[in-house]
Amino acid sequence: MADIPKKYVFHQSSLKITKNTRKALRDALIQEFLKEDGGYVKDGIKYVQAYRYDVETLKDGKKIYIQRPAHLNKGMDFQVCAEGLVKYKNGKDKPPSHSDIFKDLKLKKSEDSNKFSQLKEMIHRVWNCEEPDDIIKKSSISFTGGFSIESILKIIKWLFIEQDMTYWSYDGRDMLKSAIDEEFK
Repeated sequence: MADIPKKYVFHQSSLKITKNTRKALRDALIQEFLKEDGGYVKDGIKYVQAYRYDVETLKDGKKIYIQRPAHLNKGMDFQVCAEGLVKYKNGKDKPPSHSDIFKDLKLKKSEDSNKFSQLKEMIHRVWNCEEPDDIIKKSSISFTGGFSIESILKIIKWLFIEQDMTYWSYDGRDMLKSAIDEEFK
């Protein structure tokens, strides 16, 4: 069977989800995804519905966003992106990988281990479904290198949610959190 040509139909909107449990976050996001139009084939062309949801706004106005479908196409999966943070060679936003996050955390730990301990506690609070903006309000720590505290916490929030969606029958967000805890004992 020959490949059917694809045409992407792009949609962009803002989405704010603030819930205090893993299940509530996952359920709210699924309810949003259920509103999406499905793809279809017409006149020999496969129309793929592509979505960008701006989910966080940074102090500098840049957005953290999720986009669907992701490369794995598992149905409810998505990629977490951050405007201007990590780029492909063509200049487009590249989803920050776990490796990018770990590299940044290592940089911060080497800069100041005491402040890094505070950052780890902040990450724990995000893992525990607290909102990054609420956590940041109560802290004055900063680092000279790497991603901003705001960026890292808001990206990690959505990486945790992504893992809750993809691995909800397993341990979800605990996978990334355990890896951070293990790497930064």
